[in-house]
Amino acid sequence: MFNEQRLRSLPFVLILRGFERNQVGPIVTACRRGGLRNLEITMNSKQPEDQIKEAIQHAGAEMNIGAGTVTGRKTLEAARTAGASFIVTPNLKLEIVHACRVEHLPIFPGAMTPTEIHTAWKAGARMVKIFPSNLLGPQFIKALRGPFPDIPLMPTGGINQDTISDYLKAGASGFGIGSPLLNPERIRNKDWNWITDQVAAFREIYEAHQKSRD
Repeated sequence: MFNEQRLRSLPFVLILRGFERNQVGPIVTACRRGGLRNLEITMNSKQPEDQIKEAIQHAGAEMNIGAGTVTGRKTLEAARTAGASFIVTPNLKLEIVHACRVEHLPIFPGAMTPTEIHTAWKAGARMVKIFPSNLLGPQFIKALRGPFPDIPLMPTGGINQDTISDYLKAGASGFGIGSPLLNPERIRNKDWNWITDQVAAFREIYEAHQKSRD
């Protein structure tokens, strides 16, 4: 079951794509030790249902494990059956948003234009994923805050330790993060402490921003 407090405490969603099942457990454990609370397994990974189950097993009671790259009802059903507690899509497909709303399954649909963003929110999105955010950067998030001050926006793409502060200042509510935390060479070398340290570094940047607002 999705735990709202995990998202509120650290609104980062790690995107796990293209890894082997035997790598999932150590990655999840390393991320959990660094303080990560939300992780998605993309449904175009190898044996994604098995990877979701593996991630849930290693997450224990500390993380939300969801499914990403959900593009149709078939992949949605597979993700739900595997135990995913939230859904992330790369695009706005209202059929998927509505199905998740009926099942009380939090969904973060991908959107880019103001029309898509507003439509996704009204349809029942928990947060709207702005993808690919690196094309327009933090200024786009800041511009969206004018007409949509109450819609939680989750930029995805181009989020790293050098850019995250600018996105936070622009008004981002959450983040989808991939390669900055999942360096393939580090993972091949089983450098799990590096992943833990990277997660902790992102968490510290976020916490420092939150303190500056108090």
